[in-house]
Amino acid sequence: MNVLVAGGAGYIGSHTVKRLKAAGHNPVIYDNLSRGHRSVIEILQVPAVVADLNDRASLLEALRNHKIDTVMHFAAYAYVGESVHQPLMYYQNNVATTINVLECMKTVGVERFVFSSTCAVYGDPDKIPITEDEKKAPVSPYGRSKLMVEQILADYAASDPKFKFAALRYFNASGCAMDGTLGEDHDPETHLIPVVLQTILGLRPELVVFGTDYPTKDGTNVRDYIHVDDLADAHIGAMEKLQDGKPIFCNLGTGNGFSVKEIIATAEKVTGKKVPVKYGPRRAGDAIALYANPARAKSLLGWEAKHKDPETIIRSAWNWFENHPKGYKS
Repeated sequence: MNVLVAGGAGYIGSHTVKRLKAAGHNPVIYDNLSRGHRSVIEILQVPAVVADLNDRASLLEALRNHKIDTVMHFAAYAYVGESVHQPLMYYQNNVATTINVLECMKTVGVERFVFSSTCAVYGDPDKIPITEDEKKAPVSPYGRSKLMVEQILADYAASDPKFKFAALRYFNASGCAMDGTLGEDHDPETHLIPVVLQTILGLRPELVVFGTDYPTKDGTNVRDYIHVDDLADAHIGAMEKLQDGKPIFCNLGTGNGFSVKEIIATAEKVTGKKVPVKYGPRRAGDAIALYANPARAKSLLGWEAKHKDPETIIRSAWNWFENHPKGYKS
């Protein structure tokens, strides 16, 4: 298939472009590079359009010229804290821009859409592991923006039986391409594994652990870490399973949770270096434990995570960070 990957120069988008290419599809990167990287385009060697998703003329031209069959949408802002301080920016970029994408798709006749959603749509869940039937009660503008798009997609699909979509709610994206070609480079960086590795590399003076009194086995909170290549494969699987009148909503996770202290210990094992740690109070809004029940993804997509142990995930990240301590060159 010819696949337009919105946000294809970013973290998850770039890994998905690489996996699409390996699977025999024809990916096209569409990215304004506000948070993506030009270096990714050079590494992946696929067609790329550097433009904003609100640039209707550029988007229509890209959809037509590349004879796009499916749009994959990764081009959201994704910092929870930033969304609290700048909610209008999040609703504009994550919601309004997506409406423009759908309108352009309709104009051109593109009827297949795979949406990068998030476990943040659940907020603070009542039951762990989280199933797709858990109540949707996001606690941040970021999570609400993703849930709004899910609702828009469902309404649009109900009005147009030819429109097919999947909304994939994933947990903690982590790791880097197994061959070391692609990595994780955010500014600022907030994900635990890269922050731990940056601390080991001396780019940060210490790692601050927020809260040691959670009701977990070691007092630190627990998350479901899923390798970015596994996420990419799930998007490809969802694209290939799209059917008329059958929207796909799936959690993407390993089904296992690992604590902050377990991730630190694993990083020390992988790198052979100690992590300087400072312990602080809990952060407002941090849940005790979040991990997925991935059974529906296995049933609907025939997908499950291949890399379920944090050592493999962290080793893949260290392979990239050790060679790119300051991230991509551009």
